[in-house]
Amino acid sequence: MTPLSARLPFRLVILPPMTEDDIYADFAARGVPVQKHEHAAVYRVDESAAIHEALPAAHTKNLFLKDKKGQFWLITLPHDRRADLKAFAELLGAGKFSFGKPDDMERLLHITPGAVSPLAAPNASAEELTVVFDASFDDQPLIAVHPLRNTATIAMPFDALTGWLGDKGHEPRIVKLP
Repeated sequence: MTPLSARLPFRLVILPPMTEDDIYADFAARGVPVQKHEHAAVYRVDESAAIHEALPAAHTKNLFLKDKKGQFWLITLPHDRRADLKAFAELLGAGKFSFGKPDDMERLLHITPGAVSPLAAPNASAEELTVVFDASFDDQPLIAVHPLRNTATIAMPFDALTGWLGDKGHEPRIVKLP
């Protein structure tokens, strides 16, 4: 019997994970200005007040979640907003959310806890990961996220970020989160 790979009309190519340098190069090629601020490692939003002062933008809280069906979600909301996982799951039709495990985060997104960012979404397939943003970011000139590590924060126009994600196969859902 002929191996499956010989019978497919296409060749499956597995690309290496996107790097921070790849992200900067993509945005530069698009002519998107990116502001970068280096800082000590942060693991929780409450540790990032000094970053907010140094880099004026809409700062984020990023949640890596898993639903009952095994689907992964990356939900981005304003840094000062309480995360109501039950209400989010109901609104998004996800059943019930729990936090994703660090091993799943590293396998899918190639990042570690503390560095969760929508910029990591292209490292997973769209079938594995759904990206969601709170609609309040539409009103902000800049959104601030980690560039795959929690020792820097970058700011860019929100529409540039969502357009880039769409071009990478992750058309984000933008909804008014409760």
